[in-house]
Amino acid sequence: MNFERIIMGIDPGTNVMGYGILGVNGKKPELIVMGVIQLNRFESHYLRLARIYERVSGLVQQYLPDELAIEAPFFGKNVQSMLKLGRAQGVAMAAALARDIPITEYPPLNIKKAVTGNGQASKEQVANMLKHLLGIPDDKMPALLDATDALAAALTHFYESGKPSLPTGPKSWKDFLAKNPDRLAPRRK
Repeated sequence: MNFERIIMGIDPGTNVMGYGILGVNGKKPELIVMGVIQLNRFESHYLRLARIYERVSGLVQQYLPDELAIEAPFFGKNVQSMLKLGRAQGVAMAAALARDIPITEYPPLNIKKAVTGNGQASKEQVANMLKHLLGIPDDKMPALLDATDALAAALTHFYESGKPSLPTGPKSWKDFLAKNPDRLAPRRK
C-alpha cells in the first residue's frame, strides 16, 4: 500500500530496542510493522551499539520513513545506565540522520499522555490504547512492550505534527501599529 507519509518510532534501549512504523494517508494512521531489536546476546556495549545502527539503518532502508519520532531518555539516578541509554538513542538517531530523516524527541510522559490521556499510564495501558486506536488484532500484539512504546512515539508524532500552528503576530500594540499604519484612526484636531 502507498502512504502519503511514513513515521518511524523508536523506544531506545540497551537490552531491547523497540520500533514501530506507521503509514499515514490523510488523517488516518495505520500500523505497518512493530517489533524489537534484541541486544542482550551481545556482551559488549559497543557491539550492541553497532547492532542498533545496523538494524535501524536496515529498517530505514526497508520502510523509507519520512520522519523519526524517538522517546527521549528519562532522568534516573544511575548515571551509567543513562549514559548507555543516551548512546543507544544517539546511534539510532545517527542511522536516521545518515538518510536525512528529520527527528523529533518526545518525553515518555508526553507520549503516554498523547496516547492514553494520562501521563502516568502503564506500558500495558499504552499497548491497549494503541490496540484500540489502530485496530490491531490480538495476534499482532507483541510480547515485549518496547515495540508498543515505539509505536506510541510514532503515533504521538502523528498527533503533534497534525496540530495547527498558532499564527505569530505582533508582540505589542506599538509593533502592531508599526506594521499596520492603515489601521490607525485619524487624529482629531
